[in-house]
Order: sequence, then C-alpha cells, then structure tokens
Amino acid sequence: MNFDGIWTPVVTPFAGDNSIQFDVLGKVIDTLIDQGVHGLIIGGTTGEYYALSKDDRQRVFDFVTDHAKGRIPLMAGINATTTEESLALGQYAKAAGFDALLVAAPYYCQPTQDELLAHIRAVDDALDMPIMLYNFPDRTGVPMSLELIQALQDRPNIQAIKESTGSVERLHALATEFSDQLQLSCGMDDQVLEYFVWGARSWVCGASNFLAPEHVALHRACVIEQDFVAGRELAARLLPMLNLLEQGGKFCQYIKYGCEVAGLPVGPAHRPLLPLDEAEKAAFQRTYEALVAHRG
Repeated sequence: MNFDGIWTPVVTPFAGDNSIQFDVLGKVIDTLIDQGVHGLIIGGTTGEYYALSKDDRQRVFDFVTDHAKGRIPLMAGINATTTEESLALGQYAKAAGFDALLVAAPYYCQPTQDELLAHIRAVDDALDMPIMLYNFPDRTGVPMSLELIQALQDRPNIQAIKESTGSVERLHALATEFSDQLQLSCGMDDQVLEYFVWGARSWVCGASNFLAPEHVALHRACVIEQDFVAGRELAARLLPMLNLLEQGGKFCQYIKYGCEVAGLPVGPAHRPLLPLDEAEKAAFQRTYEALVAHRG
C-alpha cells in the first residue's frame, strides 16, 4: 500500500453529553476530502479512541466507511490494552472495508519488546492487512526498538511507521537503515521539514483537521516538487501553530478548538480533558490568524 501524503487522524465530534455527533463527523470527512488530504485515520489519538467504548468505536468504523464510500483510503486505529481487543477491533474494521491498520503498543500494561513483537505478529497473522506501526512511547509507555523493527522485516504487511519520539537520531536511523523495509511517516509535527528532507513521503498530522490546505501545500512542495526552499517558507508559517500543539500540553483540546475557529465546531474533548481557558484560546486565535492571513 502507498502511504504517501497527508493522513488526517480524524477528530471524534462529541455533544455536551459525550454522545458522538455523527452528522458533524460526516461534515468533517467531506471537508477533508474536498481539501485534498490523501487518507483518513479513524480511531487514532486525535480521535480520542481511549474515551470510546468498543461498541462506539465499531459504530464509528461503520459510519465512516459508509460515508466515505471509497472516495479516500481509510486506516483504522485498533489500539487497546489487550491483544484480543485489538484483534476484535481489527477484524471489525476489515469487515467494514478499511484499507489498512494503525498498530501501536498496547498502553498501560507496558509489554516487553518480545511481548510487543508477539502482539504485532498476532495482529498481522490474524488480519493480513497493510499495517502502519505507531511508535509513540510518551503515550503508550513502551518504545518500538530498532531491534524489534528489524525482527519484523519478514512481514510484508508491515509497511510503514509513524514515528513520534521526537528523536532526530531515530529519524536518521529509520531513514537510512530501514528505508527498504518501511515507509517513514512523520508523527512529530514540529519536525516535519526534517522528515521530508530525510525522505519521508507521509505525514500523519492532527492539525490537518483544521489546516488541511497548508498541510497539503507543504507536502506538495517538499515531496512532489522537491522544492525545499518553498517548503521551508511554508513550514516556517506553520511552525508557531505546530509548536503550540506539540508543546502546549493540550493537543486534543487545541485541535478541537481549531476546528471551531475554522468554522466546523466538533464539540469538547472528552473528560478528564478540560476546555481551553480564555488566555489559551486567545493565544491560539493569534497564532491561527497569523497563519491563515497568508492564504490566497
């Protein structure tokens, strides 16, 4: 599978009672497709999968495949605390019509590298679908070591990795030592230019929920046109926003507020995450307005 392009980890719109607003989710999907993103990830961290019941996650899978109707590639995030639940979610996503899976380390239980390797192999064996690994130890508590990745080289379904450690050393290793094995996807937004310079062709980016045109333009400049002068200028415009998201400590809240500011309110983040305060909203507004002033 070709994982090139802008992959948006889609937000889950919530009403005030935490019910899912499926009508709003449909509008988000239509908007992202119209704005030219290349793929959608359903059930990622930005979608607050950890706050949804298994039934709700399955309902979202069904809704998205029915609504997208083959217009865009779809990747299902199937992370859970157990292998069995990940497999059940993956089987449901496959039956619903998803094209690929996003596989992270099961969170909280902190498996060893051998245990994590067995988990990934079990997902591959049971589901036989293209897989993008997701290495984000700050969220899961467990890294995907280079030795683990090397041990998966005999698995043709494991085709890409979203790298979210922030380590430039890891970036260099993946770009130079594993380029024949895995497609590299940027999972650290404030390092996207570095990823593209080192050959990444994919970017999984939460802010594309509300800034898709800027993300698509940066990908086009760096990956398609190989114009890194123009790419650096575009990245410099985006960087204040990306820094705010990556370093502000309220990633999901900022993404959802960004959707609201962009004219498509998607409701609050699920508690225990609390809404932004007025000072945080004002800082976001200033950053957003300075960025979109360059449109057109």
